[in-house]
Amino acid sequence: MSNQPQLRRAIGPFSLTAIAVNGVVGAGIFAMPSTVAVLLGRASPIAYLLAGAAAIVISLSFAEAGSYYDCAGGPYIYAREAFGDFIGFEVGWIFLFARVAGSAAVVNAFAAYVAFFQPALGKPINRALVIAVATVGIGALNYAGVQFGTTVVNILTVGKLLPLLAFIGVGLFIVDWRTLLPPGLPAFGPLREASLVLLFALGGFEFASVPSEEVINSRRYLPFALIAGLAFGTLAYILVQVVCTGTLPSLAHDSAPVASSAARFLGQPGATLMVVGAILATTGTNSTILLIGPRMLYALAQGGQLPAIFGRVHPRFRTPSVAVILFTGAALVLAVSGTFAALAALNAIARLLYSITTCAAVPILRRRFPPAQRRFTLPGRWLLPMLGILASLILLSGINRTQALIGAAGLASGAIAYAARR
Repeated sequence: MSNQPQLRRAIGPFSLTAIAVNGVVGAGIFAMPSTVAVLLGRASPIAYLLAGAAAIVISLSFAEAGSYYDCAGGPYIYAREAFGDFIGFEVGWIFLFARVAGSAAVVNAFAAYVAFFQPALGKPINRALVIAVATVGIGALNYAGVQFGTTVVNILTVGKLLPLLAFIGVGLFIVDWRTLLPPGLPAFGPLREASLVLLFALGGFEFASVPSEEVINSRRYLPFALIAGLAFGTLAYILVQVVCTGTLPSLAHDSAPVASSAARFLGQPGATLMVVGAILATTGTNSTILLIGPRMLYALAQGGQLPAIFGRVHPRFRTPSVAVILFTGAALVLAVSGTFAALAALNAIARLLYSITTCAAVPILRRRFPPAQRRFTLPGRWLLPMLGILASLILLSGINRTQALIGAAGLASGAIAYAARR
């Protein structure tokens, strides 16, 4: 094994944090304000606070678990080391399916935003071409070297945040603060539903835990990247919601709330700027997914749970080349065919599944490492991991029947694949 090429450690602290930020602040931030307003109206900030608190508690468990390992796989590694091969494989398997579907959905949203500037690109053939160029282009960069993939992520992170910072910075001075006072506490049902939607929107911070084998001093920097990325993303979501609520009376009925709100106080150039931000956001999120998705394939192969060829490292580029090709190809096929919609519900199930397993793994993993080897330990012993599990279970109880069936099918297919591999 020592003669085999190894992945190159080229991801620094800034790039690692950018991966976490890209996972949290995606295209959803440009549409989420109206979704939450439909459910809660002016009480929507309460849901953001609840979802943000739940996400931060969960991210703390990822931070401690990630401080124990510097190999690729993130939640798959934590589940496998704590609960054995089968649970680990199920986590890695459903993570893969959710991320492939997520990439396909995001690149379709990207194509829709591009068509805003050039309507001819919205035609089926042209749309497929836009999707193919965007997906294959990012995949090629990831094939050629992790440093290229992370550079793109860094540039797109800064690029998409600038329009949002302009929107927030100007909008906070225009807000009618009286419109932000809720008439009372919201009902539990809508509050839970809105919090569930927001927790999924705030998810993605865990992306930073997957490529640890290519991170410089991962055990030291990963906890900071996870917590900082999520905290920044949560603050951005809250402030965008505040500006939209305080400047757009018809918020609950607007399909492009951030662009419409920007148009009210920045004019049409402001609305156009928000569309540009959405294009950069979708590209940034897709770049992150196409970066970390192949690393999960690689991790499963390295663990002997998928064919060894998926773990092959390119001798020159030092990337998981076969995994990059396979993952990028699968995402492209789903995106062009439109079949990703059938897998969309897996995002909800996957995120809650590996949140629960990671939180549950922390007390077990902690006992295996003596204090001298621990880089980041949560206070309160098992309290915060248990709160993370509780928050995840409460949100899991809110999924609908279709989501439950698709999630069960995904787990069943993983069990079949595991048995076949065995």
